[in-house]
Amino acid sequence: MRLTSFTDFGLRVLMCMAGQPTRAFTTAELARELRVSRHHLAKVISRLAAANLLVTRRGGGGGAMLARAPEEIRLGDVVALLEADQALVECFAAGGGTCTLTPHCRLRGRLAEAEAAFIADLNRGTLADCVIRLGGV
Repeated sequence: MRLTSFTDFGLRVLMCMAGQPTRAFTTAELARELRVSRHHLAKVISRLAAANLLVTRRGGGGGAMLARAPEEIRLGDVVALLEADQALVECFAAGGGTCTLTPHCRLRGRLAEAEAAFIADLNRGTLADCVIRLGGV
């Protein structure tokens, strides 16, 4: 299974925040530390906040911080959330795609099971298992 850069960045953000869970981080400082686009990171943070994984505040002293303890955030749930718009294969997409094998395919069920097993295995761990303590952030 391959994860999108969107999910990769989301996991990195959460791992950094888990190192200092009561601290607010600005998008600019996280983008600088992680060496990613601030604009792209803002979208990631917005999605995490919409899912109630982060709380955000605007203005001076603002930023984003974890909404829950790292021990309460399951890794598989984060991956599933951030990959929700990405179908593993075409026939998993909304509308089913255009695969001509779909009516007779025996692989689709196996892939669905594998994807579920992947998320379930990740859910055996939490964000607390992946804490990163960065010096610059």
